[in-house]
Amino acid sequence: MGAVSRCSKGWVGWLIVLVVAALVVTAVVITVTKKSHKSEPAPVPGPPGAITTKYADALSVAMQFFDVQKSGKLVNNKISWRGDSALKDGSQAKIDLSKGMYDAGDHMKFGLPMAFTATVLSWSILEYGDQMAAIKQQDHARDALRWITDFLVAAHPKDNVLYIQVGDPDIDHKCWERPEAMTEERPLVQVNTTSPGTEVAAETAAALASASLVFKTVDSTYSDLLLQHAKQLFTFADTYRGSYSISVPKVQQYYNSTSYKDELLWAASWLYHATGDQSYLSYVTVENGRGFADWGRPTWFSWDDKRAGTQVLLSRLHLFSSKASNAENAGLRMYRKTAEAIMCGLLPDSPTATSSRSDGGLIWIDQWNSMQHPVAASFLAVLYSDYMLSSRTASFSCNGNSYTPSDLRNFAISQIDYILGNNPMKLSYLVGYGSNYPQQVHHRGASIPADAKTGCDGLQWLTSSKPNPNVAMGALVGGPFKNDSYIDSRNNSMQTEASTYNSAVLVGLLSGLVTTSSVPASFT
Repeated sequence: MGAVSRCSKGWVGWLIVLVVAALVVTAVVITVTKKSHKSEPAPVPGPPGAITTKYADALSVAMQFFDVQKSGKLVNNKISWRGDSALKDGSQAKIDLSKGMYDAGDHMKFGLPMAFTATVLSWSILEYGDQMAAIKQQDHARDALRWITDFLVAAHPKDNVLYIQVGDPDIDHKCWERPEAMTEERPLVQVNTTSPGTEVAAETAAALASASLVFKTVDSTYSDLLLQHAKQLFTFADTYRGSYSISVPKVQQYYNSTSYKDELLWAASWLYHATGDQSYLSYVTVENGRGFADWGRPTWFSWDDKRAGTQVLLSRLHLFSSKASNAENAGLRMYRKTAEAIMCGLLPDSPTATSSRSDGGLIWIDQWNSMQHPVAASFLAVLYSDYMLSSRTASFSCNGNSYTPSDLRNFAISQIDYILGNNPMKLSYLVGYGSNYPQQVHHRGASIPADAKTGCDGLQWLTSSKPNPNVAMGALVGGPFKNDSYIDSRNNSMQTEASTYNSAVLVGLLSGLVTTSSVPASFT
């Protein structure tokens, strides 16, 4: 018995050694594979595939916030508690600025975030129009876009004049009333040759250039008009350089611009896509890439900072082999390199992953409107993933580790799932989606009963502890604190206010996830 026992123990010992050795070898293989990762490119997706129901439902909800935010004489209005408003906007300058959208929970029309909303919405339609169409949302998206671009065209009555604001924020923010009941003065603010506003003029040029591509096949006359205004506005922005935050100091309290260089690159990039004019490509690569783009430095995409968006947008040219000179290609290569550095920062297991995340895993940069950055970053991640798939690019490297398009898509899915309810609060931050979402959105129209007569002084509705009587469908609220907590109080505008520019990026993200499909090699 003793000899047999010793023999058995010996075999067991060797078995343990072999198992441990196998595990070590497997770990080494996995590590080496991750670092070298010479996998074949994934197949290029075909037409839209199977619909992911939860993202389709969320997209249908998110689109409704544009209807909630519309100003002017409403057409085919589907929001029961909304009506015509601001019909006289622009009348003092003998122009019609009644359209456009209110930017957030107030009744201001700020040109910079509104134009950004249009640019991102255009980008989303251009990349994911087929996916939108698959769930019958493409026409809705085009309608929302045109409601803004009609305003932007009207706001540009002369080559070097652009109206960039309707309303006085000091007066507006003292009032708590429905937009349909407004009686206060709504002054206009413009930028021109003596009071320049390069960033807002360039962003408006980007909006109109990108929108011209959206409407090219459905309304060529309108498309031509948009492109004409886009070219004029870019020339104005570039010729008379100066920040609108200096020309119009009051905007510093609301939509302060940190630089206009990014908007110039952003606008020129869109104008190149819209026109094919090589001078715009040279502008962003040879002439101003090194000075304006901060090549090699990852940044966050937002209404104020377009660098990350430009890096990704121009990467598509490099990935899809555009017609460019050697010098221009060198610049495009740097844009792509920077775009991949941005992607590396997003992936949680990347060596250069950002540590700026909430405890629950949400990208978290700022306590005010905290949803802005994770949604925008996820939108760019889905875009870059689809550029890689459609160009048959297998992987990219982050400090020696390789990552694939599916890694980027999985990151984006983790962020949108958090937003839709897979978070410590078990709360959907998209109003109207799911069974548990914020009830006290910081939004004047939503908080006041449609038949209430408040005048300017409806503060009782601001301070009410009851849920909003009207649901601001599709509103993406500001979002959680870094510890994933959220206080659903109307007075807590830091967390409970929504904005159209966040909605535009959200629509792009959801459209990219609603089903699989290849993106076009070019927009023309």
